[in-house]
Amino acid sequence: MKNHQEFLIRICTLDDIDAVIEVNERELPEDYPYFFYKNILDDFPESFLVAQNTYGKIVAYIMWRVEKAPSINSLKYVNKAHLVSIAVAEGYRRRGIAKSLLSNSMKAIKKYKIHEYVLEVRVSNYTAIRLYEKFDYKIESIKKNYYRDGENAYFMILNV
Repeated sequence: MKNHQEFLIRICTLDDIDAVIEVNERELPEDYPYFFYKNILDDFPESFLVAQNTYGKIVAYIMWRVEKAPSINSLKYVNKAHLVSIAVAEGYRRRGIAKSLLSNSMKAIKKYKIHEYVLEVRVSNYTAIRLYEKFDYKIESIKKNYYRDGENAYFMILNV
């Protein structure tokens, strides 16, 4: 997809899932079983992207799912792109990888006629919040005790 000097953004493959799980388990407190990743890959492959370094190692990923749900602004049912997870390995942060993953995946998932992009983010994750705000996401509400450790989440939305 997109090639930068230090990394390549591309669609995840079945062979990448173990490496994606490794990044997830090392970088995030939320863990998912193998079948969860496989289901996202099977259902929405364009929305499941990885970043690999120049040696071919997976250093980051992003995955979305599409949900049919009432719009935030009306009772009309619309297609929502829901950001399931994004993670960048610690040694690769602050290089624009998350921004590239977000930009590329949002473009790719548009094929599902998306009306809203939604996500949850830890209220303490200032770096991620700033990134989402650069993409014009707005904080819609706070989800109390959203994470397993009891931390609250901001529910953020971008209307298309």
